[in-house]
Amino acid sequence: MTDTLLSYTSGSSAQPLIDMTIGDKFDQVAENYPDNEALVVRHQGIRWNYREFQQQVDTCARALLAIGIDKGDRVGIWSPNCAEWTTLQFATAKIGAILVNINPSYRLHELEYALNHSQTRMLVIAERFKSSDYTRMLYELAPELQSSDRGKLAAARLPHLQVVVNLAERDYGGMWRWNDLLEQADKASEAQLAAVQQSLHYRDPINIQYTSGTTGFPKGATLSHHNILNNGFFVAESIKLTEHDRLVIPVPLYHCFGMVMGNLGCVTHGATMIYPGEGFDPGAVLETVATERATALYGVPTMFIAELEHPDFAKYDLSSLRTGIMAGSICPAEVMKAVNGKMHMQEVQIAYGMTETSPVSTQTAANDPFDKRVTTVGRTQPHLESKIVDPASGETMPRGAIGELCTRGYSVMLGYWNNEEATRAAIDGDGWMHTGDLATMDEDGYIQIVGRIKDMVIRGGENIYPKEVEEFLYTHPAIADVQVTGVPDKKYGEELVAWVQLRTDAGTVSEEELREFCKGKITHFKVPRYFKFTDSFPMTVTGKVQKFKMREISIAELGLEQ
Repeated sequence: MTDTLLSYTSGSSAQPLIDMTIGDKFDQVAENYPDNEALVVRHQGIRWNYREFQQQVDTCARALLAIGIDKGDRVGIWSPNCAEWTTLQFATAKIGAILVNINPSYRLHELEYALNHSQTRMLVIAERFKSSDYTRMLYELAPELQSSDRGKLAAARLPHLQVVVNLAERDYGGMWRWNDLLEQADKASEAQLAAVQQSLHYRDPINIQYTSGTTGFPKGATLSHHNILNNGFFVAESIKLTEHDRLVIPVPLYHCFGMVMGNLGCVTHGATMIYPGEGFDPGAVLETVATERATALYGVPTMFIAELEHPDFAKYDLSSLRTGIMAGSICPAEVMKAVNGKMHMQEVQIAYGMTETSPVSTQTAANDPFDKRVTTVGRTQPHLESKIVDPASGETMPRGAIGELCTRGYSVMLGYWNNEEATRAAIDGDGWMHTGDLATMDEDGYIQIVGRIKDMVIRGGENIYPKEVEEFLYTHPAIADVQVTGVPDKKYGEELVAWVQLRTDAGTVSEEELREFCKGKITHFKVPRYFKFTDSFPMTVTGKVQKFKMREISIAELGLEQ
């Protein structure tokens, strides 16, 4: 068998990798395009060109130095999309502090774990978002905060956290306001910032992103300047972004889609980042695209579906759109046709990856045939390698055969923060990241995702690991055993169903009671849509639960065959 028949490809490029820190690249672009619009935040009324944005970032970076934030310190941000999020992203990169992205949907249990596991020293929070009152939740975790001096928190449950900044206008006990923080900048000079920035290396860790854990605890994927700067650059290269482009980013910044593919993709090209709102709202996205004459738009397929189905869709002029990216799950053919036609996005591309690979490892191209754009996740990105292996033997599979997709190259994370065992399980001795996804590769190198080795469920672009939900539900006093799996859903792609075995002495427990138990304790999209009360689970002869059989039975019982 010749090599050409094996499921292996590498992405070639005449464009070399960027061997710079994020801060240095940012300064270079700001110098080249000082008058280009850098950041437009519609809901805050903010419109900064690159010169103004650079001033904001440098002020914030000097303020961080002034209050004692050093290279390697972890700085968390728990907030929806806003200008301060992006300012902090680039300011921490300039001083070598490690930004810890905290999911805006996190509740107390998840927040406490992330802050303590990463040993976060400083946390920036929004006052509130949707149903989450971040201020109240933080006071609940650290009651000492209300009476502590600003920047000198000593909390029993959050022993590493010292500094809290609240993005609210009003003053909260123990917390700085954003402007109070920026006022500290005068205590650190521009020369001091320049010296710190020059001392950094592009392979230094700069970002920790928590991914749902299969063992009940999230894992902190640790990413370097080199990882995310290059991934943002090459994703944007693929959609042919230039300094004349204007990209609408309705996806959350806490995730790689927003902060890497969005922010770093724009900044490496001198393009404009545009945020239509704190969170996703289809009407706000359409209005922003039309008003700002956007040329590109990002989103997961469910977002594009919501935009297309908006009652006022027809009244918005979207003719300025040219390109964009859909990621998170495969795009249905009818949706792709509507996005190409009604939204004028003829060059829209599909991207695939995972947080651990910064995130994108494969992408379709603007001129790919239609069927490749709706059935595959494209081909291997520049400077990266892909292969499909037999999960048992590790041997590379022939083209067309199903196996585990692995990726290697600059984009593979440094490792999981403070978790060598999980890192070794994910990245093999030859540097291959094992994705856990089952895939095939055709003769032209296009990769199709066909399933998952692990039981991960993707709901509306959010990855959910059933194990994490199971471990939480186990804490309910009436539950003896619980198994969670995914079932198909028209709107979100997949939803969760929990099979629940009650304790013999539990009495009656309703679905509603279990949903109420989850409320406020785990992220809303992890709360099962369906509950099935059972006395037993389908098992193998060796006693392992057969989740595929649970799925089949649930689909039939719930009438979800279509």
